[in-house]
Amino acid sequence: KADLMRQFDTQVNEFMDSLIEESASLGSSHVSTVFPLSDKEKSKLSDLFEVNHIRTIYHMFIALLILFIFSTLVVDFIDEGRLVLEFDLLVYVFGQFPLVVVTWMCMFLSTLVVPYVLLSVWASVYRTSNHRALWTALAGSLLLLYQGLCLGFLPTYVVLKNGLPPASCFILILEQVRLIMKAHSFIRENVPRVRSLQRNKANSLAVPQFTQYIYFLFAPTLIYRDNYPRNPCIRWGYVATKFSQVLGCLFYAYYIFVRLCIPQFRSISMQLFDLRAMVLCVFNSILPGVLVLFLAFFAFLHCWLNAFAEMLRFGDRMFYKDWWNSTSFANYYRTWNVVVHDWLYYYVYRDFLWMAQKQFRAAAMLVVFTVSAVVHEYVLAICFGFFYPVMFCLFMCFGMVFNFVLNDRRKGPIWNVIMWTALFLGQGVLICLYSQEWYAQRFCPIQEPSFLDLLKPRSWTCTPLAL
Repeated sequence: KADLMRQFDTQVNEFMDSLIEESASLGSSHVSTVFPLSDKEKSKLSDLFEVNHIRTIYHMFIALLILFIFSTLVVDFIDEGRLVLEFDLLVYVFGQFPLVVVTWMCMFLSTLVVPYVLLSVWASVYRTSNHRALWTALAGSLLLLYQGLCLGFLPTYVVLKNGLPPASCFILILEQVRLIMKAHSFIRENVPRVRSLQRNKANSLAVPQFTQYIYFLFAPTLIYRDNYPRNPCIRWGYVATKFSQVLGCLFYAYYIFVRLCIPQFRSISMQLFDLRAMVLCVFNSILPGVLVLFLAFFAFLHCWLNAFAEMLRFGDRMFYKDWWNSTSFANYYRTWNVVVHDWLYYYVYRDFLWMAQKQFRAAAMLVVFTVSAVVHEYVLAICFGFFYPVMFCLFMCFGMVFNFVLNDRRKGPIWNVIMWTALFLGQGVLICLYSQEWYAQRFCPIQEPSFLDLLKPRSWTCTPLAL
């Protein structure tokens, strides 16, 4: 078994070396060769994985998955004397799935009805009433009450009350955030249209059709428009391929945690929390952290969003840009997730500048970072079941510093290397500290925790004797 594990480690190291060589070869390519335009789809971003260099890296990741599967089967055969094909981790993390589906249906139907009805009623009253400010304040209060209670509190209550496992939590909480952002964009884009409408104009000119709102709720964008670029047909084979790749990414993540994370953190949880253990933990977590980062990017931003775009004939496929070529963190933030970045830019950054009369741009940027950091930390805290603001500190401390230090004036390959080094190290910190706290929460439970106990990381005080 020891010889087998050494051989597997050698193969992983060889894979990472070849991956670095392939990534370096992309530096000389122009962006236009990475994002060729498709005459058939007329979309802004075509299938990135048709590019030879990217497809080679894609094949290398498939080869690594095969090695993970093979090593897991062989090691299990050595330990158990039989082939173990149980996916108990996947079964656990997606537990109580019927409750997730029912809760999501309630969230979606409420988002489908309440914002649209509120906008329609307010628009009809606003056009004829002499008390526009009063009706606007009333409608705005009802919308905030709905978003805070129905979309904000109730899904979180369901998650915490029923103790949903992590993947089920992520489905509900991320959908909660998405629907809140969708509803805000729909109201934000249509209220100025209603206010600019003259009294003698028909109300139908200001309020979009219900079918347009339904399309927006499913479309892979967070910015509402009455119409979007549309493709002429649907390639159902392409849709099936993307969804199968998402399923493959789930199994890939399963093998990463089974082979690289769980054995390491089970042993770490038996040790005292000290600087030496933390440093070793961080560097041992860089490889699984980077693989999880790539899987999240590929599964969601590429496969999932492209699948829905294809089914809806949505023409704009600019879900991300060439973030891997970034020489600054400012450019990385803009290109990693274009869908979320556009929402933050239009409804947080620009609206703040509008209220501040185009002053205090640094404060506007700080507000954007704060909103993003709070939402990220909220998602992780609810889904993991504990408060450990590692993500918040990385965003607000190192993220802000790197945004100004590694700015757009930084050019050249060395800055891209620095960006990747910081990104890798950050992923190692996240995987290490959150995994360590996860095991500490389970091995060192507190029967009646005080409010201070809920805020203090359990891994700092959990000792081997307590285990």
